[in-house]
Amino acid sequence: MATYIDNRKAHFNYTVEETFEAGIELTGFEVKSIKGGLGSILAAFCVIRGGEAYILGMHVPPYQPHNTEIGYDPDRTRRLLLSKKEIKKLADKDETKGLTLIPLSLYSKGHYIKVSIAVARGKKVFDKRETIKKRESDREISREYKVR
Repeated sequence: MATYIDNRKAHFNYTVEETFEAGIELTGFEVKSIKGGLGSILAAFCVIRGGEAYILGMHVPPYQPHNTEIGYDPDRTRRLLLSKKEIKKLADKDETKGLTLIPLSLYSKGHYIKVSIAVARGKKVFDKRETIKKRESDREISREYKVR
């Protein structure tokens, strides 16, 4: 299971409450581009519309820019492949005030590319400061153990 694209800022900006695994509808050259490590999900988020789940703001540049279809939009809306039960569960969570759906990573599972979706709550500034303090103190402790 190789991770192709990771949302590194997700755990810093959000408190993850629950995660889901979903397939994603891609074209052939988008798959090649993602497997090459190109693309970004930093500004991406998920929405539920009309009983289907979509990911918006995901940027996937063409694998070969001169060999792509005319009018290709790298930031297009892509459909997520989930069961109706999971979509209903996500829709209920998304309607709750303060919760949002964000992608955590794109990875392979067999021959398929999957996306890990998190139901998350945004952190406040003081929560982010606490996270930074904890990370720095852990780093100092690990340095001390290396010296000894």
